[in-house]
Amino acid sequence: MNKKIFTGLFLSGFLILFFSCSTKKNSIVNRNIHALTTKYNVLYNGQVAFDQAKLQLDDNYDDNFWKLLPIEPLKIQEEEIIKIPSANKPKQDTQGESTAQGFDKAEEKAIKAVQKHSMDINGKERNRQIDDAYLLLGKARYYSQRFVPALEAFNYILEHHSDNEIKDLARVWQAKALVRLQNEELAIETLEYLLKNLNLPLEIIEDGHTSMAMAYQAIDSTDLVIRHLDSAVIFSVDPKQKARNLFILGQLYRNEQKVDTSNLVFEKLIQFKKAPHRYKIHAQIDRAKNYTQQDSTKLQLSILQKLIEERDNRPYLDELYYQKGRIEMQNDSINIAVSDFEKSLGVVQSKEYQKELTYEQLGNIYFDKANFEIAGAYYDSVVQITKNKNEKRVRRIVRKRENLEEVITYENIAQNNDSILKISALSKPEQELFYQQFIDSIKKADELAKIKLENTLITTNGFGNINDDTSKSGSKGGKFYFYNTSVAGFGKQEFKRAWGNRPLDDNWRLSTKKSINKGPNETEALASANTFDTSKKYELDYYISRIPTEKKEIDSITTIRNDAYYKLGIIYKEQFKEYQLAADRLEKLLSFNPIEKLILPTNYHLYKIYANFDESKSNKYKKIVVNNYPESRYANIIMNPEKVLTSNEIDNSPEGIYNDAYCDFDFQHYDKALTKTEKAIQLLENETIAPKLELLKAYILMKTKGANAFKEALSYVALSYPNTEEGKHAVKILDNFDNASSSLNEK
Repeated sequence: MNKKIFTGLFLSGFLILFFSCSTKKNSIVNRNIHALTTKYNVLYNGQVAFDQAKLQLDDNYDDNFWKLLPIEPLKIQEEEIIKIPSANKPKQDTQGESTAQGFDKAEEKAIKAVQKHSMDINGKERNRQIDDAYLLLGKARYYSQRFVPALEAFNYILEHHSDNEIKDLARVWQAKALVRLQNEELAIETLEYLLKNLNLPLEIIEDGHTSMAMAYQAIDSTDLVIRHLDSAVIFSVDPKQKARNLFILGQLYRNEQKVDTSNLVFEKLIQFKKAPHRYKIHAQIDRAKNYTQQDSTKLQLSILQKLIEERDNRPYLDELYYQKGRIEMQNDSINIAVSDFEKSLGVVQSKEYQKELTYEQLGNIYFDKANFEIAGAYYDSVVQITKNKNEKRVRRIVRKRENLEEVITYENIAQNNDSILKISALSKPEQELFYQQFIDSIKKADELAKIKLENTLITTNGFGNINDDTSKSGSKGGKFYFYNTSVAGFGKQEFKRAWGNRPLDDNWRLSTKKSINKGPNETEALASANTFDTSKKYELDYYISRIPTEKKEIDSITTIRNDAYYKLGIIYKEQFKEYQLAADRLEKLLSFNPIEKLILPTNYHLYKIYANFDESKSNKYKKIVVNNYPESRYANIIMNPEKVLTSNEIDNSPEGIYNDAYCDFDFQHYDKALTKTEKAIQLLENETIAPKLELLKAYILMKTKGANAFKEALSYVALSYPNTEEGKHAVKILDNFDNASSSLNEK
């Protein structure tokens, strides 16, 4: 009897359980069983996968704190390129793969919950967990950057489900997806409707204002971004998002020139105990970025020094040293600033973008010190390590570096020729004493270098163990001592110290090999002056014999030196806006009593340069031009600037003169164009438009005198103006002259 009762109860229980699994029967048992199964089985596993993937995504996001942070840390991949894995290629980022797999798993579980446990009966969903499944589905697709399918999931919730809190969350995520799809207006409209509800949970209010800020940031409405981030901070629940919103607010206030408010926001973030450490330390750094003379320098430096000494801040040492260096630089403590910048570069885990900024600052410091070779080396470092060569800052550095090459060359010419002329002006006993002291100094330096090399060889066993032919420390590739990398490296350093950077080329001893191209006469003079026989470096008579004595030779060196000073002044004035450096070079040129044709333009340029920072000196040079050269074009420009610029009869500006000559060339009035061009070249030979006139003259000569005259004129442009667009254009034509000339003659 008992057996029959047990069997009956078992069958009854089984039948009840079986029929309760149906998704088409609207009973309390069915609803609860499917809801519990959905929540604690399928959805639970999906939510765990989602949370882990989201945490990993946030932790792995590489914020560039030097730029305005995105409100949501999600790097959008505009185009995903599918590549076939290769055995020869390194493996892909496993963290990125696991993150993607986590979102895929969350999506898979959400779909499974809908497919197996949805109870859509008579158009109404009876399983209260399905709306959570659709929300998880949409969020997983959102972070997988499939925004259209994500939007479909959020729209489904809004259309088919009745839970108000879930619908409010869906509206927030719907708006975020619309922002990613560049439909900001609809996103703003959706969120405005949502935020009118005063009874929303704090979490939804925070997310709503944060998403609204995202939408306004996408359309560059900074004031509204600030307003909604402020609101998001007030209603904040999530410490991470609050810290991020505060940091972005500090950046935005600084960009709006509201430095005091920016400081208050950063101070608030610093005091926020629950903020992640990376936000707090960068708030300290950005507070220091806001440093002005009104701040306490001592306090700011002591705060940064304390942060540097804290062990937890080791990952941020490069940024802390850099910011400390900037404050020192603003207070004219240049040597301390250089030391801090070098310490920033010395940090093992220094970030690439931070290195770029530090190299740039060091380059600027050495540029201001007129140490252009070192400055150029630092600018080169920026260009070599940058990942974004199209960034405006990097393009500016590239242009500055290209212009610097010309400055370095002219500075070397000026210094070398100054030295030659000073030595040539000494009496013979003074010359002998000078060079004997120089020979003694290089002998001493060579002895020290020899001792240093021997010590290095002993320390590193560079020659191997004499008594043991099997010594492995002697070399990696054989017994020859230069196979030892330490010895070879030291040798390279010593060569570089003595000779600088030299190309692997014939006649490498000529220092002119590293110079920009000059005109034929200049090149010969420089080569003559710089060719050096190292086998005679200890012979006094050799040095004395190299001192120029003939007036013609000394005059040539003087002319080249004066021309270099003039060009330096113009480059500093026009290209770098370094007015003090420009004034120094041009005033030094005047102290040399240069040829007459340089005196007038030099005085005029000094008048224009000092107009930027010293009115009394500007007036001094203005009087020289006006009183000593009253009939000159420069005097006319000074006395009647409006007349020169607005004259209807003839445009006397350099551009107007060029355009006038070019019109004649264009209408095939070649003789007329040549006359005007040659006259303009004489009048404007020291102006920036001179290369254009010379190139125009070359084309006129091609039409009037043929290919040989054209080639000769192009050579002059290429040699005289190598760093201008016209000079580079001339070089290109000359490189392919045969083909170019034949095609031009056919025309």
